[in-house]
Amino acid sequence: MNTRVDPQDRAEAAELLARYAEAIDAGDFEAIGALLARCTITDAENRTIATGSDEIAALYRSTTKRHADGTPLTAHIISNVIVERVDENELEMRSRFVVFQSTQTLPLQPIAVGRYVDRVVRDDGVPGWHFSRRAMIPEFWGTTAEHLTFEP
Repeated sequence: MNTRVDPQDRAEAAELLARYAEAIDAGDFEAIGALLARCTITDAENRTIATGSDEIAALYRSTTKRHADGTPLTAHIISNVIVERVDENELEMRSRFVVFQSTQTLPLQPIAVGRYVDRVVRDDGVPGWHFSRRAMIPEFWGTTAEHLTFEP
């Protein structure tokens, strides 16, 4: 199959990444759950972490600290997006992420760097592309005590 992706499909798929970054930086974990409602999140070894809207929103609520303003005080930067066609109704997106954070006690700094490997699909009866699978692959950690509820 031709791996070339139509520019409109590429733009729509890549916008999902921007919407994800916007939602997490706003501390809107319900929006993340809705965005990833038909998705399974896995780790680098393909072990399932969470599936579906409720589990995914609960995962973010239980692992991500929100500060006084209701946000995690982060800026998620997603770049180096590569989109390839798997078939007519499925794309693979590979991207890099850097998470910056600044709090009253933590000066602005990168706190996590890694990769996402996403599958996005379009289904009959559902408009547009949506996430079906996300591998979250953190590679480097900084100071996460102000961001996560666990030690990575």
